[in-house]
Amino acid sequence: MPYSAVKLYYIKLKLLSDSEQSCFSRLLKRKYCKDVFLFLSVSAFETEFFISGLAPLADQLVTLFFVKENSDQMDEEFRARPRLDIIQPLPESCEEISSDALTVRYFQDNECRDYRLEHAEGESLFYIISPKDIVVAKERDQDDHIDWLLEKKKYEEALMAAEISFKNIKRHDVQKIGMAYINHLVEKGDYDSAARKCQKVLGKNMELWENEVYRFKTIGQLKAISQYLPRGDLRLRPAIYEMILHEFLKTDYEGFATLIREWPGELYNNMAIVQAVNDHLKRDPTNSTLLTTLAELYTYDQRYDRALEIYLRLRHKDVYQLIHKHNLFSSIEDKIVLLMDFDKEVKIMVEELADRPELLHVYLHKLFKRDHHKGQKYHERQIGLYAEYDRPNLLPFLRDSTHCPLEKALEICQQRNFVEETVFLLSRMGNCRRALQMIMEELEDVDKAIEFAKEQDDAELWEDLISYSIDKPPFITGLLNNIGTHVDPILLIHRIKEGMEIPNLRDSLVKILQDYNLQILLREGCKKILVADSLSLLQKMHRTQMRGVRVDEENICESCHATILPSDMAKPFSVVVFHCRHMFHKECLPSSGTIPGVQFCNICSAKRRGPGSGILEMKK
Repeated sequence: MPYSAVKLYYIKLKLLSDSEQSCFSRLLKRKYCKDVFLFLSVSAFETEFFISGLAPLADQLVTLFFVKENSDQMDEEFRARPRLDIIQPLPESCEEISSDALTVRYFQDNECRDYRLEHAEGESLFYIISPKDIVVAKERDQDDHIDWLLEKKKYEEALMAAEISFKNIKRHDVQKIGMAYINHLVEKGDYDSAARKCQKVLGKNMELWENEVYRFKTIGQLKAISQYLPRGDLRLRPAIYEMILHEFLKTDYEGFATLIREWPGELYNNMAIVQAVNDHLKRDPTNSTLLTTLAELYTYDQRYDRALEIYLRLRHKDVYQLIHKHNLFSSIEDKIVLLMDFDKEVKIMVEELADRPELLHVYLHKLFKRDHHKGQKYHERQIGLYAEYDRPNLLPFLRDSTHCPLEKALEICQQRNFVEETVFLLSRMGNCRRALQMIMEELEDVDKAIEFAKEQDDAELWEDLISYSIDKPPFITGLLNNIGTHVDPILLIHRIKEGMEIPNLRDSLVKILQDYNLQILLREGCKKILVADSLSLLQKMHRTQMRGVRVDEENICESCHATILPSDMAKPFSVVVFHCRHMFHKECLPSSGTIPGVQFCNICSAKRRGPGSGILEMKK
């Protein structure tokens, strides 16, 4: 049955006389002839029943029908209940909008003329008059419509109708209808839809929100409501959000990580969640999802150093964004090695650190220490970085690098007046005399000059050093103290001018003599050791050569390839066995060499002279 557009009120009457009925009718009677004519002038249609009355309702008609129907069991007709319909007139037909069968007393005895329809103009009230009853029909309002929708469990439509007409409804409340809708969805098991409706229905009512959260917890559906919780101006108690986070942390690490990223950190006690994550990491210390989430929690809590350490350990792609955003360059100086473990090309790393040359230097320096060749295309750039930020490591870098452009390095070192580095580069480029000159003239360090000359071991450099030092007594003293093991000190002493005062000359001469005596002692000691070793080795060789050699039937003559021992051992035979273990029949050996009585193994002597020169002759 379609929704009725009117609401019926039944008024019971006592039995009235004809005159009483006529009097009551006159009180309610209105002139509708003109209204009916206007409708009929634009629409013509036929009805299946007798019409007891007509009344206008906006652009529609209210009709009171008298109904007669044939019985299925008898041929005679019987009277049915009168019917109040609302119809929409059309040019050549009509459309039924609603239909209500009226229950009046003794309707079986009434005729068509016993019913009348009266209308209270301007009030949308209709009076159906019968001999025994009066029925008042009133146009339904929005509250009636919502009642009907709720009765049919059309909650979504009821909620929509209430929201549209919230100013006109009197008996219903939008939020209560919404709560009924949510309850209905929960009963159906559609938890996601129920949680989604909470956003619209609960609004800013914190108490209702918290009640719903606890209800969803009771039914084990906290995850369903988690994504719809308020997180803007209205915020629930932190315990609510923490309860949901703990629920996700127990069962769904990925969902937990999503909530941490989506929820503002002000919603919950950050340190409590950090502690909970750390507790889970004790059981699963390598879980990347938990570690990444922990880094995000540390970032929100402004504990960037801990977040950075986790990102570096995980080789996370956001590490550079974190460094730049929070200016953490000073924090990564001791963690630069971790940056090197990233699966990124060196080129990308250099680009990332281009704006911070001091960190770029640290990165390239660590890279060079690990692999001299991996960042070889940046060695030229490193020269300037070392010169600017780390001069102590510049010289070791120049020594170890085989890809460093020497001309560029020399230019930078000369511009900055780096004498030691310039000396090394000059010597590496082959200009040792210029390098030695810089040591003597600019550093004025005789010990460095002597050390440099020792490293190069070049007679011309020693000559230059002596020539430069010959008029400088301090230099002469240094040379006398150190030159003895490389150059004959007599060459220097002969070139000293007479009368020149040389500091500590006596001590220097004594040292020269001591060095000479030491060299003599070393030579004598070495000679004794050499003689003793030679004698020991000679004795060992003699014992070895005198040792017997096993010969049996399996051995063959290296010349004729016959068995070395004859089949008849009673006959006399001669076998020659060399110390190289090659064996020959004596008659198979070639004639002796230039030394009488000395023979050599043909096989070994073809390779090198001597291994088989010693022989052992066996005769029988």
